[in-house]
Amino acid sequence: MKTRLAFVLIGALVGFASLPAGADDLVLVRVNGVDIKQSDVDFAGTELGSAVAQYTPEERKKMLVQYIIANEIMAEAAKTGGLDKSQNFPDRIKYYQRRALRDAFFEAKIRDAVSDDAAKEFYDQNIRNMKPQQRVHARHILVDTEAEAKEIADRLKKGEDFATLAKEKSKDRKTEGGDLGFFTRGQTVKPFEDAAFGLEVGKISEPVQTQFGWHIIKVEEKSDVPVPTFDEAKDSIIAQLMAQKAQEVVDRLRGAAKIEYLDPQLKKAVEDSAAKDEDRP
Repeated sequence: MKTRLAFVLIGALVGFASLPAGADDLVLVRVNGVDIKQSDVDFAGTELGSAVAQYTPEERKKMLVQYIIANEIMAEAAKTGGLDKSQNFPDRIKYYQRRALRDAFFEAKIRDAVSDDAAKEFYDQNIRNMKPQQRVHARHILVDTEAEAKEIADRLKKGEDFATLAKEKSKDRKTEGGDLGFFTRGQTVKPFEDAAFGLEVGKISEPVQTQFGWHIIKVEEKSDVPVPTFDEAKDSIIAQLMAQKAQEVVDRLRGAAKIEYLDPQLKKAVEDSAAKDEDRP
């Protein structure tokens, strides 16, 4: 259980952006007389992390500014409504203060502990010499019964078009003409995988049963997935190393902490989970 909780924490932290050192704290927007600065955008970036990572820097900055503006106008409305005087507001402030300290600790003790050199060493030891992984581009037709699958196989042997039959007969409506695109081993259920990787390009399988029903599979292409370069793999390696480092730090701090569960049901649930973790190989 503690491992699962650690990964929840790590997932919330690994994706956030570190704050630029010594950046000019320019005022970007003023909302009802309140300045919104570059530092506010940087802190919002650490909060939202990977949720905005896929956008361009310009789009990300615009989204973060709009997020902060929404925060500001809602915070102002809350203060006007006296919500800062509510009974539990001091506890809310205390929680967010502790979370801010957690973020500062992560950046100082975990993020900065993972260097480019460490990522390069990991790449050289674990990725550089990997064999290229084979991938298959396949189509399928999925039906409920073996009899239906055999009937479709017979029609295909007589020359009917696979994609056309897939549109007509297949239960899988998420694909166009049964096209599954490329996939590697481990991405599909094993009976399907074994059949697809065992077929030659252009060949069509006999009916294959999985838990989803009966499949007829056609292999369109086969190729190797090239081993990524260090630059291509660097970001994911650093995220992985940070996750490992965070796990080590969380475990060490947890081991040194005095943790008392005062709720009997919660205590039993935690103890049961810990016992299950110990039983796992």
